[in-house]
Amino acid sequence: MLLFCLSIKAQTNDIQIKIVTEENEPLMGATVYFETLEKGAVTNFDGIAEFTKIPDGQHQIIISFLGFETFETSIQIPSNTALIFKLKEGASQLETIVVQSTRSTRTVKKIPTRIEFIGVEELGEKAIMNPTNISMVLRESTGIQMQQTSLSSGNTNIRIQGLDGRYTQLLRDGIPLYGGFSSGLSILQIPPLDLQQFEIIKGSSSTLYGGGAIAGLINMVSKTPEFEPALDIMLTQTQALGSTANVFYSKRNEKFGVSLYGSAHYQKAYDPEGDGFSNLPKTTSISFNPKLFYYPSENTTVWFGLNGTYDDRIGGDINKIENGEEGIHQYTEENNSKRLSSQLVYQTQLDAVSSLEFKNSVSFFDRNLTVPDFNFDGKQTNTFTEITYNTTSEKTDWIIGANLYTSNFDENDNLPLQRDQKDVTFGAFANNIYDLSDNWILETGLRADYNTDFGFFPLPRISLLYKNDNGFSSRIGGGLGYKIPDIFTEEAEYINFENVLGIDKSTTNAERSYGVNFDFNYQTRLSDEIGFSINQLFYVTAIKDGLLLNSTDNGLFQFENATDEILSKGAETNIKFTYKDFRWFLNYALIDTKLNYLPGNPQKPLTAKHNAGSVLMYESEKWRIGYETFYTGKQFLSNGTETTDFVTMGLLVMRNFKLGSVFVNFENFTDRRQSRFSPLVLPPHENPVFPEIYAPTDGFIFSVGLIIKPFGNKEQD
Repeated sequence: MLLFCLSIKAQTNDIQIKIVTEENEPLMGATVYFETLEKGAVTNFDGIAEFTKIPDGQHQIIISFLGFETFETSIQIPSNTALIFKLKEGASQLETIVVQSTRSTRTVKKIPTRIEFIGVEELGEKAIMNPTNISMVLRESTGIQMQQTSLSSGNTNIRIQGLDGRYTQLLRDGIPLYGGFSSGLSILQIPPLDLQQFEIIKGSSSTLYGGGAIAGLINMVSKTPEFEPALDIMLTQTQALGSTANVFYSKRNEKFGVSLYGSAHYQKAYDPEGDGFSNLPKTTSISFNPKLFYYPSENTTVWFGLNGTYDDRIGGDINKIENGEEGIHQYTEENNSKRLSSQLVYQTQLDAVSSLEFKNSVSFFDRNLTVPDFNFDGKQTNTFTEITYNTTSEKTDWIIGANLYTSNFDENDNLPLQRDQKDVTFGAFANNIYDLSDNWILETGLRADYNTDFGFFPLPRISLLYKNDNGFSSRIGGGLGYKIPDIFTEEAEYINFENVLGIDKSTTNAERSYGVNFDFNYQTRLSDEIGFSINQLFYVTAIKDGLLLNSTDNGLFQFENATDEILSKGAETNIKFTYKDFRWFLNYALIDTKLNYLPGNPQKPLTAKHNAGSVLMYESEKWRIGYETFYTGKQFLSNGTETTDFVTMGLLVMRNFKLGSVFVNFENFTDRRQSRFSPLVLPPHENPVFPEIYAPTDGFIFSVGLIIKPFGNKEQD
């Protein structure tokens, strides 16, 4: 029996399989799968996948990675040689970031448009830090600021490179779902657990996606079902009495697939400094997102999805929230909103070089905003329909498409100011990518949009990419953009839309922009174990006829066009080091946004000119530990007052097990919040004044959580 046990033990092996690119660069994140053993692993930062207890004999393995051709081969265990395999970039296995954001069949390295990519691993880390919404994902990206406009509701807008949130287009799977009336709350109502990746394009992207993408676009790509079932259950609790539950399930067979996502969040009103007013509102939020996939053939996919959210949040006087109105305890802000949207997508490969895609979405948003003596209530319905044709040859790609976008905001008929607005925009576009040589690639595009009220918008763009085999590449590009005016701006949100007049289309012009981006990238191995990469970006964006909210003589507010430009220019630096299981990210952003329509061309309020960050990550099969430090420089308030700069720090510790993970997160553990520098609420108590928000308001948040994976944790397979 002893000899038999020793014989059995000798028949299994601990092995390493290394995956590299054609340039012999280690490929992190590739999947290596033993078909008969049903055992898989993901390569680490050195491109190595580790396995234990692999039996002697011949095994079939499958190696895959987004943007690379899937590779199948057989290996003999034990092996007399090192198990090293090269993956080839290929157009047959499309990289998701390419398909969605650039609509091209090329991989990212061969696209002249500059794309920033946040993958599933980093999304997982940010979901742990904030499982309720995507603000954490975006806040820590270089050059992106999350601007909170309301203490009581937490309304938050995205600012890319110093430009207001209305200039950024939010997409989900390439479809515009979030904007207009819902924009201030959208960030708070998008949970991250069912997202596969983020794609960020900075600078004008209106040629491919139409009006609204002046500062850039953010495309959130959803997870899709695979043959292996997936079930993730995530439970989180904070010391600030916030509880969150997320559940995601997906599975497909030969003809059908399904993904189901649900999220529930409850937050008790939270007042960390004890001034009697909430820094986090009392919140009840429920989201659901079911999708059905149909695969009639290998070349065709049809899917239909619904996205629903119910969100009720009330902030303000803690005593009134908990006990009702009494004496001076009178002020609250309550937001009740409902969202329902549908998505229908048809994709088919017509032949080896051409494909066709059809998209349709209908989005409905209903919001009721109530503060003392004022109520704002309305509904907005948006529709989006698009068809695109894509064809490729040896040296060129063509994308041709047309779309129709409608928006209809209907304010409650019982309210005194009727600010209803309807917009219809037709668009057609063509985009071409051409290989001038092995090192130079040119991209050109032209969109022609026609809005029934604001007229015709020609939107050309051009980009040029240089790359070589030594790890260096550079891109330069520019284009035009535009934005149809509506009342949903940060300034109007700040005053709860009270006494704000509707858009006068006869006297107000659409906002127009032009911008240029230039960047260079370098990636190398400093040694066998140390990797290094740097990306340096320079940009300029100018907006003409910017939409301003000005007061009138009768106490109302009306929208007018600025007499001069809003000019944003700056630079972004991203540096990355890797060493075995360690990653170190360094970033810096210079944001110089000037309001040239004001005397002296002042810096845009609530925009820090200098921002920097450091993220150190350790990631092994069992542990994930991250330490973050972020610096936010001085800002100016609207009255010209200069604020203080500050530093925030965070620490994340996660332990992986076969059936899930446990984690603790110390967010902003130095407790930097605005109330330590200046008051968040000014008297009188019964009718308070809320100063502008320039720093975190919630302070230190400690959370613990559990991720349950009944089908197994891939990191532990």
